[in-house]
Amino acid sequence: MRSLRKRVGYFLVFIIGFVVVTAAVYDFGMHNLEPGPYPPPGTEISLVHSMQVVVETITATGYGSDAPWKSTPMNLLVILLDLTGVGLFFLALPAILLPWFREQFSVSVPTAVDDDHSDHVVICTYTPRARELIDELDSKDVDYVLVEPDHERAADLYGEDYTVIHADPQSAADLRDANLGAARALVADVSDRVDASIVLAAREVTEEVTVVSVVEDPSLTAYHDLAGADHVVTPRQLLGEGLARKVTTAIETDLGDSIQLGEDFEIAEISVRADSELAGQTLADSDIRDRYNVNVVGAWHKGDFETPPPLDTPLERGMTLLVTGDRAALERLRTATGSRIRQFGRGRVVVVGYGQVGQTVSELLSAANITHTVVDIESKEGVDVVGDATVTETLTAADVETAESVVLAIPDETATEFATLIVRELDPETELIARAETGAAVPKTYRAGADYVLSLATVSGRSIASLVLADEEILGIETNVEIVKTTAPGLAGETLASAAIREETGCTVVAVERDGRTLTELAATFQLERRDRLVVAGSDADVNTFLDRFC
Repeated sequence: MRSLRKRVGYFLVFIIGFVVVTAAVYDFGMHNLEPGPYPPPGTEISLVHSMQVVVETITATGYGSDAPWKSTPMNLLVILLDLTGVGLFFLALPAILLPWFREQFSVSVPTAVDDDHSDHVVICTYTPRARELIDELDSKDVDYVLVEPDHERAADLYGEDYTVIHADPQSAADLRDANLGAARALVADVSDRVDASIVLAAREVTEEVTVVSVVEDPSLTAYHDLAGADHVVTPRQLLGEGLARKVTTAIETDLGDSIQLGEDFEIAEISVRADSELAGQTLADSDIRDRYNVNVVGAWHKGDFETPPPLDTPLERGMTLLVTGDRAALERLRTATGSRIRQFGRGRVVVVGYGQVGQTVSELLSAANITHTVVDIESKEGVDVVGDATVTETLTAADVETAESVVLAIPDETATEFATLIVRELDPETELIARAETGAAVPKTYRAGADYVLSLATVSGRSIASLVLADEEILGIETNVEIVKTTAPGLAGETLASAAIREETGCTVVAVERDGRTLTELAATFQLERRDRLVVAGSDADVNTFLDRFC
């Protein structure tokens, strides 16, 4: 803005000086070069008249009051004025004055927050994962401020009612304007090098605030630690781990896909395979609760979550059950919902894409002794089939038809959607797990035929939220189901029946922590106390409703 004002100032000074000097030259020429008396007898022409003629000429509003000119030098001078006017007003005007006018009439974005703005999260800058983080913060009534160096983007965000300031996140002074000293946390998410600079600036302001740095290249994690970051988040590595958890029973077990809530109680997501012994039955017919001693909290299918699921819900391929129970019970259910063919040796996985996400999936499969084939568009170490995943011949060469699972770890969302369609054409029964960059691509990928889709922005946003939120512990950061552990003062004295939590919010209370114990046998008459920590499961929207209403 200061640079633009300087340019405008210089431009105006130049115009004024040019008009004055040219008017003097014009006045001299009219008196000494034009034939005949000038000014005409009986008239008196001042220097101001010459200035008027010059302005008329260079602004193209007229040809000057003295036209036509008779002498060659004066005609050449007027030609020069015409050309100069075109250069000044038709070239310089759009480049200098119009941007200045836009600045004057654009939305005025704040450059600092109020002094009483405290216990907030400072987010540098706006990204898709920042949007996911903001959704988490909003649902828990935690204030935030976006520090955005790009004025146009900051103005757009401000117009959309985001709390944003136009400032440089690498500047300690600007971070002070964001009231960093009174904040609960800072999140640096620009680029690996810039994030390190932001961390250093933050530590110059305060040593007390929790600092989270987002790093794309895991090999640079140590440098962010040295800069002073309390937590370093590597989104693609987290996404790879999340995808690997969904591939096979063995990976789910080895990576701890279930979440332990007590010594004898866990909550887990378990997928139903097409050839499992439960496939084709309804939830009521399967009698899961009595046969396996587990409770079905909810069910995901094609991106839609129901809690509690209706008893007539059919158990079919692509459905994911959210269940609670002890480890032994969950293992029995995993066996019942898993593929029988795997027990006879089949279990090969095709990993499409060998970037950071694909490499993480491949490493975890190798660690679990799962046979897998890697496909990538480039020939490199670790790649078995080279080719474009959006071409049928490439996936045929990878023998997708005989694979139990396919993991699409491609960063391009359009390519992922098209590859999903090809895989479904080659084998309608193959378990298909896909990545997405943003949450907006998730529904389309499900419609294309994926069994499970995990968004990079969702994984990152939830992971960061779990680090900066002290009162709620987000347990399932890489799952489609949000599971939080939180106190709920608004339910103190209520029983589960009188609180009507499922009816009011769509959420399920799966456990209660009280006096160091995890209580899982929760009857309708179970009475809640103020200091209880509730483990609540549901969709993002439902959990947000629960937190808004009771916490």
